[in-house]
Amino acid sequence: MSSYPLEQKPRKIFILRRRLYRAWALWYKTTMFTTVNAGDTAWMLMCAALAFLAIPGFGFFYGGLLPKKNPLSILLPCLLATCLVSLQWILVGYSLSFGPDHNGWIGTLAVTGLRGVGTDPNLEYAGTVPPLAFIFYHAMLAAVAVVILLAAFAERIKLIALCAFALLWTTIVYDPIAHWVWNVGGFLRRSDVSDFAGGAVVQLNAGVSALAASLVFEPSHDSLPSGTSTNPLFAALGGAMVWLGWFGLNAGSALSAGVIAANAVTATYIAAVIGGFTWTFLDGIFYKQASLVGLITGAMTGMIAVAASAGSTSIWSALGIGFTASICCYGLFVFLEKKTCFGTSHLIFCIHGIGGICGMMIAGQWLIQAKAVLAIAIYSFGMTYLLLKFIDYVIGLTPGPTES
Repeated sequence: MSSYPLEQKPRKIFILRRRLYRAWALWYKTTMFTTVNAGDTAWMLMCAALAFLAIPGFGFFYGGLLPKKNPLSILLPCLLATCLVSLQWILVGYSLSFGPDHNGWIGTLAVTGLRGVGTDPNLEYAGTVPPLAFIFYHAMLAAVAVVILLAAFAERIKLIALCAFALLWTTIVYDPIAHWVWNVGGFLRRSDVSDFAGGAVVQLNAGVSALAASLVFEPSHDSLPSGTSTNPLFAALGGAMVWLGWFGLNAGSALSAGVIAANAVTATYIAAVIGGFTWTFLDGIFYKQASLVGLITGAMTGMIAVAASAGSTSIWSALGIGFTASICCYGLFVFLEKKTCFGTSHLIFCIHGIGGICGMMIAGQWLIQAKAVLAIAIYSFGMTYLLLKFIDYVIGLTPGPTES
């Protein structure tokens, strides 16, 4: 007589058959499809290299909007943070973001220091490119997120505090959110949240964190009227670099050179075009003038908004996304400019935070996307605020009289 109740036998057989099928499927995929494609690999490496252009681009763009500081003063913090974040990504960041899942919240340290990362493609993420190409590309996304955030206060924080914040924010804020959305075990990915190229992980995350930073740092009293800049050449140069780099940021998430990548590039360009035109048109209505800086700001808003769905959205949808995001971001921009002591932190929140929200809400099922937006915004805002307060308490944030 069996030791198991009769009704449990089918259940045991079903579990055994399912495990055997999964083992066979894994073996079949591993032996039949783990082939590195030279074209896809070249595409990923080129996109990662293009994405790097956005890092100094943001430094020039936001530095060119500072009315009192030399725009070059923001480049050192941005590039220094890029070096630190890249090292962090190799040591623990990739493992926390894309390593084996732990309860849907964070990755384990199983691949710390890229331990065990070989040359065969990872079928769960990029089945035709070497893991190092995937890692390199996502290192650029992490660095871009940190640089966007640091642009909100880089000229007001001392370097040691900036270094500490860049490392802690990437580890405690960016890596968990990247795991939630992009890791196959992340709880938001399992909920079918759609974020193709970082509309939430990079843009919303950095934008909301910049808003939190505005509550920690004293108001800068740096008015930024729409379209004006004390260094328009630097701002325009930075905007052009960001525009070019954004093709790599968005299209690289296709993970291959094919239809999805072509769709991402085209959607990015169309959203940028309509975003720049809309922002310039609104400048003409509210301020009776058009400006190069305003056009670039609008183009950037469109590219940010379309990031969440660039790989699948149609051309007409890309037009709608860029148009809607530009109107929403511009409206908040004008409101904050008139009602508050407007500074770079608020500008970054308007462009990246609101732009990321617009793109996420249009990208898929609005209820699922709204839950993701809310979870990421609350976590990002709260943790950024606490991190800055902690660093201020331990080593201080702003330079003293002898350090400035």
